[in-house]
Amino acid sequence: MKIVHIGSEMSPLARTGGLGDVLEGLPAALAAAGHEVSVVLPCYRGLRAAARDTGVKIAVPLGGQTVRAEIWECRAPNGVQVFLVRADGFFDRAGLYGEDGRDYGDSAERFIFFAKAAVELARRIVPAPDILHAHDWQAALVPVLVRARRLPFRTVLTIHNLAYQGSFDSGAFGLTNLPGEFFSASGVEFYGRLNLLKGGLLYADALTTVSERYAREIVSPQQGNGLDAVVREHAAKLTGILNGADYAVWNPATDALLPAQYSAGAMAAKQACRDALLAECRLEPEPGGPVLALVSRLAEQKGIDLLLPLLDRLLADDVRLVILGEGDPAYERELFIASKRHAGRFTYHQGMEEKLAHLIYAGADAFLVPSHFEPCGLGAMYALKYGALPIARATGGLYETIQDYDPVSETGHGFLFYDTTSEALWDAIIRAKQYFADPVCWQALTQRAMACDFSWAKAVPAYEAVYRGVK
Repeated sequence: MKIVHIGSEMSPLARTGGLGDVLEGLPAALAAAGHEVSVVLPCYRGLRAAARDTGVKIAVPLGGQTVRAEIWECRAPNGVQVFLVRADGFFDRAGLYGEDGRDYGDSAERFIFFAKAAVELARRIVPAPDILHAHDWQAALVPVLVRARRLPFRTVLTIHNLAYQGSFDSGAFGLTNLPGEFFSASGVEFYGRLNLLKGGLLYADALTTVSERYAREIVSPQQGNGLDAVVREHAAKLTGILNGADYAVWNPATDALLPAQYSAGAMAAKQACRDALLAECRLEPEPGGPVLALVSRLAEQKGIDLLLPLLDRLLADDVRLVILGEGDPAYERELFIASKRHAGRFTYHQGMEEKLAHLIYAGADAFLVPSHFEPCGLGAMYALKYGALPIARATGGLYETIQDYDPVSETGHGFLFYDTTSEALWDAIIRAKQYFADPVCWQALTQRAMACDFSWAKAVPAYEAVYRGVK
């Protein structure tokens, strides 16, 4: 099959979170299975340096104006063909979605334009693609445009996070240039606003989301973020497929970003990575307790509010804590202040540095994932591979990924908690620290964690079944 993925991120070209990792790993896995695969991505600042101008120019109507796009092309490091939609007025900016914790004010214009340009590009590809696979709200207008224009494509939409919907004032509907009947309850209108994700849910031929558990959660009012009734109405075309981990990138046995490589059968170098992490972060060496880590966007979803009240209690003990991430300025401020208060035991790094992220996974003993909800949780998959045992809330994909440790049956490789409270998280941390004090037990846990296999190849047959079902 000829498959075109359309999304706003792709690691390592442009990334803020798991969406970028999926757009890196899934297309490569589909290509390895014999399919012809490409990705359409906005041409963000800095991407042209390794790309070439194809000469294709597209005129995109955007309300009452016409915006012109150039199509550039490059190869991702994994070999996948990438088409870049160049429109410098929209994408030549410091951030992907915003700056200083705030979204850009023209987000509707930017991504309505991007979806339209992607569809026009697909019309020019010869031979024509079989599947246009759109990802999240930034590309969710693609299925609507295909249906409205009766184009000969089948469309799939993946919901990576239902909390982000592309909801804008009703005036933004004019930017779509769709017939007026599309701004209705049976179209892209939702409580008087334009809702791009809702449009994709209605008009895509098939829907997927990033774990089976999350597919069940988003039909409930508690996790449906207001769209649960829409998801329930279209549940027959929804499939939950657990994301995979790209072990060509996330594998301590081959990771060139680490000071030393290691594997489940040769663990000595993990200690070297632990020492290097503490030195890099200027933390006191050789703690008696575990090195804990968190690599995440700093958003309410991620359970940062559960962790903050515990910091003083946690760091009163001889543990180390490393946090890497950016997001809500209030969380960033609280973490920065706490890192000064607990200098030598806790460091907070603002941003998302790839090399440091790899070192954190390799150097940590345990990895914190206290999310209120988590559609998949790729970070936990990476942590398992690197032998950093997850301490996580049992929700979404984390429930499928992490098996709670049972000392009676000697099974499991992580520490789960269920209530969305700081005390529940604290109890899970205490359990982890208790078993960390037993080196034999901890080693066995680490061995089981590193043996887990969440490779993308395991997800490919499920996606192939979805594609075949809509052809």
